[in-house]
Amino acid sequence: MVRNWFYGISAGVFVLVGLIWLLWPPILWSLVLLVPLFLVGLRDATQIRHTILRNFPLIGHGRYLIEGVRPELQQYLIESNLDAYPVEREYRSLVYQRAKGQVETRPLGTQRDVYRVGYEWASHSLAPVKQLEHEPRINFGGADCSKPYSASHLNISAMSFGALSSRAVLALNEGAKLGGFAHNTGEGGVSRHHLQPGGDLIWQVGTGYFGCRQKDGSFDPERFRETAANEQIRMIEIKLSQGAKPGHGGILPAVKVTPEIAEARGLEPYETALSPPWHSEFSTPIELIEFVARLRELSGGKPVGIKFCVGRRTDFLAICKAMLEVGTAPDFITVDGGEGGTGAAPLEFSNSIGMPGRDALPFVVNSLIGAGLRDKLRVIYSGKVFSAFHMIRALALGADTCNSARGMMFALGCIQALRCNTNNCPTGITTQNPALVKGLHVASKAVRVHHFHRATIHALLEMLAAMGMQRPDEVRPDHVYRRVDDLNVRTLSEIYPLLKPGALLGEELSSCPMASEWRGASAERWSFQAESGESIHS
Repeated sequence: MVRNWFYGISAGVFVLVGLIWLLWPPILWSLVLLVPLFLVGLRDATQIRHTILRNFPLIGHGRYLIEGVRPELQQYLIESNLDAYPVEREYRSLVYQRAKGQVETRPLGTQRDVYRVGYEWASHSLAPVKQLEHEPRINFGGADCSKPYSASHLNISAMSFGALSSRAVLALNEGAKLGGFAHNTGEGGVSRHHLQPGGDLIWQVGTGYFGCRQKDGSFDPERFRETAANEQIRMIEIKLSQGAKPGHGGILPAVKVTPEIAEARGLEPYETALSPPWHSEFSTPIELIEFVARLRELSGGKPVGIKFCVGRRTDFLAICKAMLEVGTAPDFITVDGGEGGTGAAPLEFSNSIGMPGRDALPFVVNSLIGAGLRDKLRVIYSGKVFSAFHMIRALALGADTCNSARGMMFALGCIQALRCNTNNCPTGITTQNPALVKGLHVASKAVRVHHFHRATIHALLEMLAAMGMQRPDEVRPDHVYRRVDDLNVRTLSEIYPLLKPGALLGEELSSCPMASEWRGASAERWSFQAESGESIHS
């Protein structure tokens, strides 16, 4: 019906213009607008790809226009400070203000419903202590490590060059250098942009072994040794999985593998970069721990850790058993939340694969305690860390330090446009489009990253002093409360009761809540191998 109206109105308009032309010739200039509109409408009415445009020529474009600007309208005109996802405006604003050195205090109290189930708070002390002037550092590196690293309690989480632009990497690394904290390279290898400013690096080695791979994609120990010898690289992290898409490989299309990215990843320019779902260098928990020890030796004794999103609980218990059997352990474990992060992922993986971070962290810590391994390594938490309270909560659940990816992106200027996977990031952070990347000013953004880190650490020390503590390692699970229903609150120690040290190894195993899973875990195979009898490389 509307399509017929379009033809009728178009014919009427052109007839009307012709009649007016007889009396007033300048009316023909209107055809400059009318003819293109008619041609667009004619194309709409005759094409077969979009039903809306076929049935509603011209005016159907309004639907697509509104849909295209919906995220911006939602963000700037509709959403409240608390109901926006994936990151609420309240926290985005906090990061922006701290990064810019602006006033960050709030008037008239909290905007949050403190009686809502899930609301959390830290317990203050009636005898506060003097706040420390400087952040106490925390050492990474166990007994088998000859080059330990003294780290900040807040560092930059893994984001690869390729996912991030060259200028974003430069700004993050320069900010890390200014603030004395660490920058995780992500699995895309150590690029020249990571090395130029001179900030501390955590080199992440993923399933593609980028930067330390042979032509066939397998691990190259000599290339690893050469790169790991760089003094700027302070720790190495083996990525088993990530919260955005655990158990899912990745492909960087050949068209995006520019000469710079190819150089960092050890590929030929414009060659597809494949990250398999699994590692080819090990296929059992024992082989994983042996690979950790091997990388520690190849790096000259630098701390080596593993990163993963918790899936089957028996898989991590199998890693714990492998540590006991091999007689060594990673220097650190990074726990990533299944709610995802900066990595683009299929909806099903972001929404429905992987254990959420606040459930995974206490499980990992409790497993280490029960296996008598907690004092042998550090635990890093990665997942929605934007404020000092987020750090306090992670410390209370057993973490030693925290990593932040999205927080650092907001400090760079990310506006949550949600175009990270389109190569059209308007802020030049998650794009390789030269015109967009050029708009990111490295020096000023590096200062903002530094300011965000400094202000958040300052807030952490302030909160600790109010809680009657000076050092982050004094925080315990009973220092944080959570409302569990309308009338009841629990401390985190009541919600996540800790095992006794070595409980999984002693006579009390039968009464331990993890007993059946511990018995079912094996250092010689992963859970699915035990069920199917298959090799990971079958």
